[in-house]
Amino acid sequence: MNFSHITWLDDKGHVKPPLMLYLLLVFIARGWCVFVASLTQASDRAALVELFYPQKADFLMALAAGFGALIVYGAVIAERKRSPNWVRPLFPYMKWLLVLLLIIDGGLLLQRVLHSYYMYSWSIGLDALLLFWSSLYLYKSKRLKLYFSDWKENELKAKE
Repeated sequence: MNFSHITWLDDKGHVKPPLMLYLLLVFIARGWCVFVASLTQASDRAALVELFYPQKADFLMALAAGFGALIVYGAVIAERKRSPNWVRPLFPYMKWLLVLLLIIDGGLLLQRVLHSYYMYSWSIGLDALLLFWSSLYLYKSKRLKLYFSDWKENELKAKE
């Protein structure tokens, strides 16, 4: 049988991480993305951060919430290499960690709304829309469910 038309499997038959998972992790860790982008500004590093996060507390909370996304990203990289073995038992629970991170992100969005005194801004509206889409993706994606259940224990025992 020729399985070359199935693009979501790698050459070893494992499910590849969906592109939407990477986009979801970037969305959750957007505070870290802003932080890294601000490091490239030689003249005024704080100006870029203040553009996205006018309140310093909002930025620090976004960094704290985004740290969980960095942990999930590290687990995804570990899964692609199929090592270290201590990540394997945690991997099926990554979907619930993402749900928790989206709930925290929703709380941070609510805090930003309170800090802006309920004034509408495009960044808050876009964040709310992306939060809604991300939640739907976690709830509905069959490929993501297959990906999180792909790292099996018996496969690792056969390897040893």
